[in-house]
Amino acid sequence: MLSNWEMAVRLLAAAALGSVIGLERERLSWTAGLRTHMLVSVGSALIMIVSAYAFSDVLGEQHVVLDPSRIAAQVVSGIGFLGAGAILLRGEVIRGLTTAASVWAVAAIGLAVGGGLYVAATVATVIILVILAGIKPLEERYRAARQARDFFLVAVPGQVSIESLSRAIGPGPFRIRQFILQPTQTGDLEEIRIRVVPIAARDVEDLIARMRALPGVRDVEERSV
Repeated sequence: MLSNWEMAVRLLAAAALGSVIGLERERLSWTAGLRTHMLVSVGSALIMIVSAYAFSDVLGEQHVVLDPSRIAAQVVSGIGFLGAGAILLRGEVIRGLTTAASVWAVAAIGLAVGGGLYVAATVATVIILVILAGIKPLEERYRAARQARDFFLVAVPGQVSIESLSRAIGPGPFRIRQFILQPTQTGDLEEIRIRVVPIAARDVEDLIARMRALPGVRDVEERSV
């Protein structure tokens, strides 16, 4: 059986490690922030302590068979409802998956601390913090390099086709994913919407210049998807 001092140390350590991850989420103003991560970590540590040690006094009795790991195992599945609350659907974009994953990971950290695995819990905290804060700039740079963009062209009817646009865009990595043609309100011109992927921000101006050079094109405007 653990001493009262050891139990207090484990709960405090769980709170401290959970706060490190929570601060990173709090910095980005997510709903699941500092307090949520600390509570999940401390709660998981306490459940682990209860699961491992609370029934030790009856384990030696006759005809008593207990599996101390069963209570702690429910944390892994039970934490899902908190993760689901962090996931939001905004239009066609799903937000909060990373925060939901961080809540789940903090629960694992709490379980590790509750089981006395201080080194594993600390190393996991550092790794998770690097993933959340350190890799995010690389992820954003990669997404920016492969972003889809919409271009709106105003042209003389019948002068611009998807073949001529493909030739203007060139043989590079760009591909036309969408081509929509409709007349303008005046009727003397037509508006063409194309979606190009993947395209980085640095290539937008060059691509616009190529499309403006096409015969019959009056104007080109770019909009991010």
